[in-house]
Amino acid sequence: MRLKSGSAWDVNMSSRQLQPPSWTQELCCRICVDFFIDPVSLECGHNFCRSCITGYGGNSCPECRQEFPKEKLTVNRNLAKLTERAWKWTLNPGEEGSKPHCQEHQEELKLFCETDKKLICLICRDSREHKSHNFIPIKEAVEIYKDQLESSSKSLAEKKLMFLEAELKQIQKISELREQSSSLQTHITSEFAQMHQILTEKEQRLLRELRRDEEKILDTMEKNLQKIQENLYSIEGELSKLQQQMEQQDRVKFLRVEISQRRRSSEDYEKLALADEMLSLGKFNGPLQYTAWREMLDTITTAPACLTLDPNTANPWLRVSEDRTSVGLGDHRQDLPDTPERFDRGAFILGSEGFTSGRRYWQVEVGNKTWWGVGVALGSVLRKGEIDPTPEVGYWTVWLFPQSGYVARTSPSLTPLALGAGPRKIGVFLDYKAGQVSFYNADNMSHLHTYTHPFTETLFPFFCPGPSEDGVNLAPLNIVGSKVTNWTIP
Repeated sequence: MRLKSGSAWDVNMSSRQLQPPSWTQELCCRICVDFFIDPVSLECGHNFCRSCITGYGGNSCPECRQEFPKEKLTVNRNLAKLTERAWKWTLNPGEEGSKPHCQEHQEELKLFCETDKKLICLICRDSREHKSHNFIPIKEAVEIYKDQLESSSKSLAEKKLMFLEAELKQIQKISELREQSSSLQTHITSEFAQMHQILTEKEQRLLRELRRDEEKILDTMEKNLQKIQENLYSIEGELSKLQQQMEQQDRVKFLRVEISQRRRSSEDYEKLALADEMLSLGKFNGPLQYTAWREMLDTITTAPACLTLDPNTANPWLRVSEDRTSVGLGDHRQDLPDTPERFDRGAFILGSEGFTSGRRYWQVEVGNKTWWGVGVALGSVLRKGEIDPTPEVGYWTVWLFPQSGYVARTSPSLTPLALGAGPRKIGVFLDYKAGQVSFYNADNMSHLHTYTHPFTETLFPFFCPGPSEDGVNLAPLNIVGSKVTNWTIP
């Protein structure tokens, strides 16, 4: 750290030879009247310390009053080098070996005034200007400032290390995000490519069937047309002969010709029905988008097992339907064995099938219920006593609470879910390998919330129909379709 001695000319030498060179006068800032520190140039060409000019009030040059933009300050490196050279000269004037002296008393500068941050001589110490100030030897002051610089350097080094680590982590996060985006782009392209292929195959199959039916019907019509035209040609020939016979004037010749030809009766010709079969409008002009969607749904979705409820896990207050696809709150506690897998306090129940792989989607009808919870849970979750179903203990769920509304059961606080209108069905999507559990408003497939977690245990569907409040919320939760949908990515 440079120690200023009040002004640029506080340091003077006892002889003319030790006077500062004249060029050093050009190395002083006109604002602080001291050697430049971090000198910058204005557009007008005048130079100032950066801190002086940036802290200077107004936007005009202190010397020529020409306006300048403070964001266009140019670093003057050459001036900085000259200033440093001049400063070193004042502290060590060179070959003469003389030491800097006080300009006012012509005494050697031996002390540093801590109060004024200024180099002084012994006479200055006793003057009224420095009365009651604190003084230390210059050597000691240098050591103090060196220690401060060392401490600042150490602190900056630590901060540098901290920012280097942050920089590395941020670069890694950027790389991870780009990899994730690339993977998701591939996934999206693959998913829609499968749907495009299904739709294209459906389109081509319908077009082939249309051409085949068209050719079949046209073949029948054209054959019938050929027979009609053959009969028409024969009849026209007979008509021509009859017309010629009618025009015969010789009666004897007329009778001879008529008897010899024995003409066919009109009843002798084949009676042909019109071929009027048409293409099937119901097949080719029906609800094609709907039929294609149903075929696509049946093609891309497979159900390895039905999604049903496991009554052995149900809280004794819950009632499970005979087909095990519906669960609601009963009006009394059932006398059921308190097995290890049964929830004894929370009104919870799990699905009968657990998952350790694959991508699955199912829907739960919540209707107009005012309290419910759905999601997934680890097979090893605690099932006895009071349970806060959060990810920390193996539950990934969304809920509707009367006071809080729609929320994700995150920890330490709930995460509100933004919904325009209350869904009647909730979609649950599990991608085991990707460690993803996502929830959707199944009415319009809008996304509600996603949990991410590296799964290593078996996951089971989770259901809570919620308590009854004065006879309200008695409706059960229903598994829509009673089956799990499973996608397999090639």
